[in-house]
Amino acid sequence: MRVYVPLTLPGLAEAHKTGELGTGPFVAYAVTPALREWYLSEDIEELEYAALSRAALASLRLLAADPGAVRRRVVVAVDVSDGAATADPDRGLDPAALGEVTVAGTVALAKAAAVHVDADDAEQDVAAAAEALEAADGGDDDAQFVVDGADDHELLWYATQEIPNLVGGV
Repeated sequence: MRVYVPLTLPGLAEAHKTGELGTGPFVAYAVTPALREWYLSEDIEELEYAALSRAALASLRLLAADPGAVRRRVVVAVDVSDGAATADPDRGLDPAALGEVTVAGTVALAKAAAVHVDADDAEQDVAAAAEALEAADGGDDDAQFVVDGADDHELLWYATQEIPNLVGGV
């Protein structure tokens, strides 16, 4: 099963240093039954993109909680065994939990398939989105517009061999 792990650049640097994405249990995002139902598509690439987008929003939440982190969303795509990630059926249809899974154990960074990171030119919009997130969660439409502005930036794909370059300055 492919899962998408939300991080920040400092979090990716720590994973690179320790060789582990998480020591479990930790939250990731995947194509879950609830995500399939919500997205209304059978195209696996579209569904995986939706799961990646959910992880990017979770990365934005991590940035909002860490004002010192570089304002670039980070998502690591990693393959885990089917039993290693589970969705909570009680939260499945909760809009805030769509695609959310709990990964039970430690996942080696070496198992990562790719890393997705915002380009440098996204930092201003991502910073504004992280700042507006709390107000957007409270129902402020203008703040939601700012948060949605981060989605105008596609996360760039990086091979795992490029991680040292990504975290070199962190």
